[in-house]
Amino acid sequence: MTPVHQLRLSDVLILVAGVWLVVKVVRRIATRTAQGTKLNGPPNESFLFGLTRRLVGAPDNGLVYQEWVAKYGPVFHLPIAFLGRKLILCDPKAVNHFYSMERTIYVKSKLGRAVIENLVWAEGESHKRQRKALTPAFSNAAIRKLTEVFYDSAHKLKMHWDTTLDNAPPDGVIIDVEHWANLVALDSIGIAGFSHDFRTLDGEYSAVAAAFDSLSFEGQGFLSNLVFLIGKTRRETKSHISDDSRDRSVIGLLLKAEAENTELHMDEGEVLAQVCILLRIYHGALIELARKPEKQAKLREELIRFGATDPTWDQLGSSLPYLDSVVLETLRLHPPVGETTRQAAVDDIIPVSEPITTASGEVVDSIVVRKGTIVTSEVFWGPNSREFEPERWLTLAADPLRAKEIQGHRHLITFLDGPRTCLGKSFALAEFKAVLSVLIKNFTFEFPGGPETEIGIHRALIPRPKVVGQPGANVPMRVRRAE
Repeated sequence: MTPVHQLRLSDVLILVAGVWLVVKVVRRIATRTAQGTKLNGPPNESFLFGLTRRLVGAPDNGLVYQEWVAKYGPVFHLPIAFLGRKLILCDPKAVNHFYSMERTIYVKSKLGRAVIENLVWAEGESHKRQRKALTPAFSNAAIRKLTEVFYDSAHKLKMHWDTTLDNAPPDGVIIDVEHWANLVALDSIGIAGFSHDFRTLDGEYSAVAAAFDSLSFEGQGFLSNLVFLIGKTRRETKSHISDDSRDRSVIGLLLKAEAENTELHMDEGEVLAQVCILLRIYHGALIELARKPEKQAKLREELIRFGATDPTWDQLGSSLPYLDSVVLETLRLHPPVGETTRQAAVDDIIPVSEPITTASGEVVDSIVVRKGTIVTSEVFWGPNSREFEPERWLTLAADPLRAKEIQGHRHLITFLDGPRTCLGKSFALAEFKAVLSVLIKNFTFEFPGGPETEIGIHRALIPRPKVVGQPGANVPMRVRRAE
C-alpha cells in the first residue's frame, strides 16, 4: 500500500510563501517591462543567473561587451542574476548625463549599500563630509610634498633589486613584480595616508601586507586587519589632534574631521572607504610594457634625459609626454573599477548622441529609465580599443574618436565624473608616475615565456593578475639592469 504523506502546517506556510514570492517577482518584472523604453539586448541564458555567470567567467568581459555593442548598439538591456536587468550605456552623451545626475538620480542599489556599505564611497551628506575633510590632503601643494614619499619607496625597491642582480647571471633574474609593487604601494600609502610607515620594503613584517597577500584566499582577513589598523591609528592620533595639527595625511585629516570640536564626524566605515580607494597597484603598466618592449624602450629614452636625478612633481605633470601617455593608457585598459553600476532613484530620460532602434523597431533619440533600473557604463576608443597604444594620447586632439565627448579627466572615466569625481586622482597619478619612472629608467622587464604570455585575472575581493595556467596571483618577470 502506498503511504499517504499529510501536509503539515509548516509545509503549507512554506508553499504559500514560495508562491507569494514567485508572484511578487513576476509582477515586479512585468511592471518594469511595462514602463520605460524597451531596448534590444542579448538573450537570457539562464533563468536564475542571466548573463552574469558568463561575464564573471570570461577571461576578458570587455570583449564580451564589445561584441554586444557591435550587435545591439551602444545602449541595450542585459539580463543579469536573480531576474534582474541592467541598462548598458556606451553612448558618450548618455554617459555624460549619467554622471551629471549621479548624486541626485543614480545611486547605489539597496543590495549594493547593504553588501559594500562605505567600501568605495558614501552618498549624500556623508559624501560632502568626506570631500571637505580630504580636500587639503589632495591639494597640489600636499601632493608635491608627497612625491618625495613615492620616490623614496621606489628607490628602496631599486636597492633590493640591485642587490639581487649583483649575484645574478647576465640574463637577469625572475622576480614576482606584482608582489613587490604591492609593497611599494603599501609603504607609500602608509606614510601618505596614515602617517604610518609599514616598512615592508625594509623587510619588516606587516599584518596589513600579509592580509593584502591573502586576498587571493580570504578577503575578510584583509578588511579585518585594516579595521584594526584604523582603530589603532585613531587611538594613537586622537590625543594629538588640535586646531593647528600638522598631520596632513589622509587618515590624519579624517580623524581630525571626526573630533568633537569640528562640524565633521566620520565613522570607521567612512575612514575604511578612503583606505580602500588609495590601495593602488602598478602591475598593469609593467605587464603591457613587457608585452611591447619597443614602447618600454621609448619610455626609457624619455626618462634618461633626466640623468641620475628624478623628475620633479611639476616635470612629472608637464615635461614627460610619453610617460603621461603610458600612464593614461594603463588607466584606460586597467581601471581600478571596471564599470560603474547605479540604480535610478526616480524616473529619468537619458539623451543619446545618435538615434537608436528599440525592441519594437521604433527609432528614438532618448531613453526613458524607470525608477529601479540599474545602469552600467563603459567607454569605447575605436577599433584598437583593446590594444595598448600610448601613442593615441599624443594624437588624440586630431583623431575623430568619440571618447573626446566624455567629460571625465582626460576623457577617461577611470576617476568617474560629475559630483563624484575622484578627489584623489592627482595623488594616484603622481604616485603612479614617480614609481614607474624609477623602475623603467633602471630596469628592463620581459616575460620568461615571451611577449605572448597570456595574463588572466585571479578572482578575489580585489581582482589581481596571474599567468594563465599557473597557480595563485603572481606575474613573474625577467628583470635586468637597463643599459
